[in-house]
Amino acid sequence: MADSPTPAGAPGALPVYVVGGGPGGLSVAYALRAKGIRAVVLERSDRVGASWRRHYDRLRLHTTRGLSALPGLPMPRRFGRWPARDDVVRYLEKYAEHHRLEVVTGVEVSRIERAPDGVNWLLRASGGRELTGAAVVVATGHNHTPRIPDWPGRSTYTGEFLHASAYRNAGPFAGRDVLVVGVGNTGAEIAVDLVEGGAARVRLSVRTPPHIVRRSTAGWAAQYTGVLVRRLPVRLVDKLARPVARLSVPDLSAHGLPRPATGLYSRVGEGAIPVQDAGLIDAVRRGRVEVVAAVTGFEDGKVLLADGGRIAPDAVIAATGYLRGLEGLVGHLGVLDARGRPVVHGPRTAPGAPGLYFTGFTNPISGMLRELARDAPRIAGAVARWGRDRLSRPVA
Repeated sequence: MADSPTPAGAPGALPVYVVGGGPGGLSVAYALRAKGIRAVVLERSDRVGASWRRHYDRLRLHTTRGLSALPGLPMPRRFGRWPARDDVVRYLEKYAEHHRLEVVTGVEVSRIERAPDGVNWLLRASGGRELTGAAVVVATGHNHTPRIPDWPGRSTYTGEFLHASAYRNAGPFAGRDVLVVGVGNTGAEIAVDLVEGGAARVRLSVRTPPHIVRRSTAGWAAQYTGVLVRRLPVRLVDKLARPVARLSVPDLSAHGLPRPATGLYSRVGEGAIPVQDAGLIDAVRRGRVEVVAAVTGFEDGKVLLADGGRIAPDAVIAATGYLRGLEGLVGHLGVLDARGRPVVHGPRTAPGAPGLYFTGFTNPISGMLRELARDAPRIAGAVARWGRDRLSRPVA
């Protein structure tokens, strides 16, 4: 008989490794420590909150300060109702410091697999490291790897091309003709930023018209509604959202943005969060942002559009989203779906992978940071229970 495993949190126990030093990873590390379980955060960059540092300068949370704080530390009132990017970064730094979290930077985990004992987990990391943990929480983030569609002929485009992850502000694009591809929240805000920053012409390529909501109406934040309806039936929310949209958002059909045929909450289930208006409605109505058809390819230095149009912007910014980037890390464990997303998240574990948890890979209508904060104690509780359960079972 092999030695019985030591439960997480017991003297001499192996640590629980948390992969990723963003809000999800830090909040789980705090929740584990609160249960007396040693948690070690492994962050591939040199500082916590790396993905937040890369966001564009004008970014502000679409979720309120009060519903965006992580467990154990409120966000300061001086951040205002909608904290800015730099405020979030400072908050994450303070969070790790305040809770004295064990964060190891400059370590990139490339593969997670079962340890030879068949009970614990082995993490293969940069520098030839092999780390053994009692459990693992993967919190590498929703925005991990920039996604750029495989457009035919893109290599022939002679203008400037960049993914939205590389965009910081409108300064380099002043006086230029710019095409933004993608009308999620990122694409919409970058388009507005370009207009306000002096771009000569801004076009926004739209494949599927989005639902647009006001960030706040008479002091009522859209997030509050998202929290209230999250557990309601999809069809009911779709039905309720239609008259609200007609009352609060003007019809932009004449400007190329018709109201979506698919219901708002149905689209959320497909992964499309509503666009919160940060100036897009006004910019489209005034013609400062021109809506054009979807991009289908590039040819002779021009961008080809789905309606047959050909345009020649000076720069193209692809706000085309991100990949989770989990295939190399855990793809061999049977824990991902066909789209590369974890089949379970939060306190649940996939069949055949007990002790492996995921957080931050959904994009809920109620707010990402809110749900990360709620997931953290649930995951910590699951880790503690799992540690006790495996102690009670004999190990061959």
